[in-house]
Amino acid sequence: MKKTTVYESVWDAIEPDSVGAANLKLRSALMLALARHIKGQGLTQAQAARLLGVSQPRISNLIHGKIDLFGLDLLANMAAAAGLRITMRIKKAA
Repeated sequence: MKKTTVYESVWDAIEPDSVGAANLKLRSALMLALARHIKGQGLTQAQAARLLGVSQPRISNLIHGKIDLFGLDLLANMAAAAGLRITMRIKKAA
């Protein structure tokens, strides 16, 4: 019988390294929050780019979930520029 592996998240399944998986989880959360904010404000990609201090193609990449093109620093800066507040909760890994 084949053993089924259960993962805490899709990022844990994609990235075998726990550090890499944690980074992907954080970037994903920030990207989703920014995409929701852009949509919720009814901004065009060009308007969002001006607001967040990046190019329109960067906003397109964000909207299309191209996670490999974004680092945590840039995403945190974009969130701050959007007027979003980032909070963190750190706990010991299970």
